[in-house]
Amino acid sequence: MTKQLHKNSVKRIAVLSVHTSPLDNPGTGDAGGMNVYIAESAKRLADRNVAVDIFTRSTSPDLPPTVEAFPGVTVHHVEAGPYGGLQKNDLPGQLCAVTAGVMRQEAKLAEGEYDLVHSHYWLSGQVGWLASERWRVPLVHTMHTMAKVKNLALTEGDTPEPAVRVIGEEQVVKAATRLVANTHREAAELIEHYDADAQRVDVIHPGVDLDIFNPSVSKLATRQKLNISVDDFVLLFVGRIQPLKAPDVLLNAVSEMIRLQPNLQSKLKVLICGGPSGSGLEHPQSLSDLANQLGISSIVEFLAPRPADELVDLYRAADLVVVPSHSESFGLVAVEAQACGTPVVAAAVGGLVTAVKNDYSGLLLGNHQPKNWAQTILTLLDKPELRDQMSLNAIQHASKFSWSVTADALLETYRKAIDIYGVVAHENRRFKA
Repeated sequence: MTKQLHKNSVKRIAVLSVHTSPLDNPGTGDAGGMNVYIAESAKRLADRNVAVDIFTRSTSPDLPPTVEAFPGVTVHHVEAGPYGGLQKNDLPGQLCAVTAGVMRQEAKLAEGEYDLVHSHYWLSGQVGWLASERWRVPLVHTMHTMAKVKNLALTEGDTPEPAVRVIGEEQVVKAATRLVANTHREAAELIEHYDADAQRVDVIHPGVDLDIFNPSVSKLATRQKLNISVDDFVLLFVGRIQPLKAPDVLLNAVSEMIRLQPNLQSKLKVLICGGPSGSGLEHPQSLSDLANQLGISSIVEFLAPRPADELVDLYRAADLVVVPSHSESFGLVAVEAQACGTPVVAAAVGGLVTAVKNDYSGLLLGNHQPKNWAQTILTLLDKPELRDQMSLNAIQHASKFSWSVTADALLETYRKAIDIYGVVAHENRRFKA
């Protein structure tokens, strides 16, 4: 029997994250902000007495079938295809295997155990579409990124998203009971590019873990810990190394800054924290090669991705965090940085216009011309009082983004989905009768 909104609360949900696990460290491969979103929202939902089962593809024979990620949150590793070597674009051929693994797990439970399915990214949406029909529960879907939007923002040398993804996304949008967008801009893109029903789209901002990302340790103390000079001007990039994220824009801007002010060579320090991903895997050394070509390799340091409790030190140590992405569904890095009191210079694309409050907690740029980025960064470098004010503003702005608020909004969306699904099911039964 279909569960009704006012008779049943949300007790247990199935979350699908096929191509990347919330247990993976963000910043390399396919792990990024979506991993953080799934893990943090699941944790808060569990705090609200919702049991969360997360299904993801197993990537190693050493992984146990199930892992309790947090109390009330279980990650299930589904065997589908070879453990290693599969890139995201290879995964459509394994969706049947993933679906079979999810179905087998559900078959071990009592009928009607799941109240709904929440899928993340289009690959998961394809599995969620079948699972929701098989289990007769609603499907809630979050796109995170969209092929049509990414293809409109392609940079030179980047690879367009394939037609199979575009078609798959269109199918999932049509099949979902409700769609969750990270920002109002993303909601508008869903409606414009995918003909989504505006009445089925809910805007729910991601959050930030303010218990970790905060300015409780001073910049001076953090720099002493990381062996960074207090006199250095530190620029930080955090994210996957791929053309879409545009770390090359930062390096070219730094080169231009030194051309304009040669004395900066001895003061600048550029930290790049992340690993190759997507089309960046084809040329994993391209960014270090660029630094060499520009003659700035001596001031650029490449750092491996790291967990949140170590990443926070980089945010606190930086003078500015630079987010030059060509496309960004939200921009968790920008919010995490601001929560630590570090202003952000970011591209005015996608969710970054929500994550960063322009001329308040940071600056937004409307293009990717290195000269403009250089001038903007130099403006903040030359105005420490402005940076200090933006630092205070950044803390205040980031405080508005809370995973608890996100979880409460998701619960409301789940309840609406269950309610709507029940009405539709009733109408279908009446029509057939």
